[in-house]
Amino acid sequence: MAFRYGEFHDGPDPLAPPYDVRAALDEMGDAILSGSTPVHALRDLLKRGLPGAQDRRGLDDMLREVRRRRRDLRERGRLDGTLERARALLDKAIGQERAELFPDPSDDARLREAGLDALPEDTASAIQELNSYGWRSAAARQTFEELRDLLRREVLDSQFKGLRDALANPDPQAMERVRQMMSDLNDLLDKDSRGEHTQEDFDAFMGKYGDLFPEKPRNLDELVDILARRAAATQRMLASMTPRQREELSNLINQTLDQAGLSDQMRRLGEALYARRPDLAWNAPERLTGEEPLGMGDAVTALEELADLSQLETALRQDYPGARLDDIDEAAVRRALGRSAVDDLEALKRIERELEEQGYLLRRRGKLELTPKAVRRLGETALRRVFSSLDAGRRGDHDQHDAGSAGELTGSTRPWRFGDEQPIDVVRTLVNGVRSGGVMLGDHVGVRLSVDDFEVSETERRSAAAVCLLVDLSYSMALRGTWAAAKQTALALQALVASKFPQDAVQIIGFSNYARVLQPDELAGLDWDMVQGTNLHHALLIAGRHLDRHPDFEPVVLVVTDGEPTAHLMRNGRSAFEWPPSHETLELTLAEVDKMTRRRATLNVFMLAADDRLKEFVDEVARRNGGRVFSPSAERLGEYVVNDFLRLRRAR
Repeated sequence: MAFRYGEFHDGPDPLAPPYDVRAALDEMGDAILSGSTPVHALRDLLKRGLPGAQDRRGLDDMLREVRRRRRDLRERGRLDGTLERARALLDKAIGQERAELFPDPSDDARLREAGLDALPEDTASAIQELNSYGWRSAAARQTFEELRDLLRREVLDSQFKGLRDALANPDPQAMERVRQMMSDLNDLLDKDSRGEHTQEDFDAFMGKYGDLFPEKPRNLDELVDILARRAAATQRMLASMTPRQREELSNLINQTLDQAGLSDQMRRLGEALYARRPDLAWNAPERLTGEEPLGMGDAVTALEELADLSQLETALRQDYPGARLDDIDEAAVRRALGRSAVDDLEALKRIERELEEQGYLLRRRGKLELTPKAVRRLGETALRRVFSSLDAGRRGDHDQHDAGSAGELTGSTRPWRFGDEQPIDVVRTLVNGVRSGGVMLGDHVGVRLSVDDFEVSETERRSAAAVCLLVDLSYSMALRGTWAAAKQTALALQALVASKFPQDAVQIIGFSNYARVLQPDELAGLDWDMVQGTNLHHALLIAGRHLDRHPDFEPVVLVVTDGEPTAHLMRNGRSAFEWPPSHETLELTLAEVDKMTRRRATLNVFMLAADDRLKEFVDEVARRNGGRVFSPSAERLGEYVVNDFLRLRRAR
């Protein structure tokens, strides 16, 4: 059996790699770690698309292409092409008739010339009068019939795309078939309005007239949509013309439909289409600025495409309340941008769906939130960023070797030394005895051991720490541009403790006018508080309770702030704010610092601003507690905090 392979056409690539939602989460993570919320991060991702291995265009790329196509369509031509051509043919026919009459000296010829001179300047009115005129010139008669055929084709093509080609040759039977089609179509719509329409009725209609509809609609709704959009585009074309042009063209359309016997049927169809699709912009003007004159059919097609592109542009912007990707019409995307854009749109739609299905996003009470799984991944990303800026030699675990029988086995052994408390490795000890010739044979089979044969299992003890990271959430953090760095630092520290030091008890506390404990899955979507107050007093109270719950753990307290304390917690549980800071706020805050000192907790402050009052306050904290003060830039905050945490843990 032979197989032949060729280029794949239409549809998604069957050999494309499976969708990797982690790449989408990492792209979102960059925005989230920079201070964005999950909702805004997802929206920005959909606008940018998925570069790299996924190589999918985003909404912004599609939007640029739509705007380019709109600009090209506007510059394509003018709307008065049919009027211009009709006037040219009319002038040609009149000139040919005058040439025939000029040599004739009879009174009839002079009367005819006078009649031609008295024709109205309006093209439609002039054509209406000439409909009953008896042409003397055969050439003029032929030119006038060409004019009538032109109008008939253009008018019908403006309503039914493709009829211009079907009526290219003047054929009474073809026109009769069009009349019958419109009558059957109106009957079909009336039947549907009564609830009596079936798919079999539509299939029979298309079997009879399907060649007149190049769009190949599959049901009545699709056919109505096609015809309504074209009818609305015709109305917009008339609305876009000057009043004089509009009047002339409207009269020409009405005359043409009357002569073709289609006036009543077209009126019925127009009313039915408007009743079904009143949402279309039926009378909104649209300006075309090109130089090439367009026929009615081409002008309507251009305006129809412009309307589609305008609606598509609105949907792609996604800047209205409740905007969703499902609002974007895939059929409109296919018409405007091609099949590849449909595939890109479907890939974008899959992002949010896959993020939810694979457990990274959770929609709770209409709000999009990150799950703990997503927070762990973002924390790992933040930690990698921090470690990438640390010296390799400065990293390390805070292990204590030779921890005796209370330690954890490392899997390694070493020779026994006097005073060792590690457990004896029996297997290695016996193997050493056999190798040294200590095997006893005879009545008692055994192994004779010497002191040098004994080996012990190495152990280590990982000391546990109670870690408190106090993060300023006040409005000033956003104003100074330091909030994103603080959030990334909190995520990195959380990931570091969870992965490297699982025995540690970490608590991250956010504080503004009040302080609160921040859960790990809350960190990524956390935002600053638009309130007044930096209540470090309350944050230290909560941190002290955490340390007291772990009395045997090593206390580690880290504070990230950009301002001196301006609020404290009163006895009634309410927050008191005052700026500049009151003496009571400073005294209560420093009292909690003294309590930290009595707990033997070193309190290190990471100062993100250079205010004189803040410097004075943190210097006093360092004097009372013995901790250190850092003044990192926002970009290096994570590096400073993580490095200081590792230093404290190793020192212990």
